[in-house]
Amino acid sequence: MIEITINGRTVAAKDGDTVLKTAREHGIPIPHLCFHPALKPSGACRLCGVETGPDSGKKMVMLSCILKVKPGLEIRTESDLVAAHRQKAFDRLLSMAPNSVRIRELAEQFNVPVVPKSDGCIRCRLCVRVCNDIIGAGAIAMVKTETGSQVGPGDGTCIGCGTCANLCPTQFITVQDQDNVRTVCIGDQVLSRLPLERCEACGSRYATAQFLAHVDDNTGDHVHARQGHRFCPACTKMMSSRARTENEHLRK
Repeated sequence: MIEITINGRTVAAKDGDTVLKTAREHGIPIPHLCFHPALKPSGACRLCGVETGPDSGKKMVMLSCILKVKPGLEIRTESDLVAAHRQKAFDRLLSMAPNSVRIRELAEQFNVPVVPKSDGCIRCRLCVRVCNDIIGAGAIAMVKTETGSQVGPGDGTCIGCGTCANLCPTQFITVQDQDNVRTVCIGDQVLSRLPLERCEACGSRYATAQFLAHVDDNTGDHVHARQGHRFCPACTKMMSSRARTENEHLRK
């Protein structure tokens, strides 16, 4: 057995062991993710950095999963140098796995500030603009929160048109038709659940009553509007093609 110093405390270590193994045996916490006792250490995650060197001499950060113990070795698991190293290591890992719960919990455990968790929204505001400027429903807005602005419900009412989901470049907004109900979600937040109306021709469920009413209100007496009829896009296209063919025969 040999003796080393960790955070000013003298501890016994087995010759040939690593600093990480020794620290674990003495209940001294050092963050790590890629270490496993059955495998040769690789230092891939770089989280287990510790400061080495005498108080009055040059100090450096070395990976404790690789660093072997030796008589008189002085180690510090908490210092400004270690904190800066950990910050870079956690930022690097989160750039590859931004939504990893384990990495974020580990960072919190060791008081390392990290970037906010990604929610999948890039704040392009396409959904907000189309809902307000084109559709006119005002159902989506940028909402201020403690972590910054994010997309959320607006002052208006969602009509279930699905335009926001069609424009969303990251599929953060989704539309699902199931059991004759259309559900529009912003991330994991439900924006609306609306029943679907049947097509008068084929009987399929294809649009919400709120959307159809919105179309009626905004088309008015337009020459191409089919007042009082509810046809899905496929049936509308088929009927338009049939009417076009009949008109061509009449002209002949």
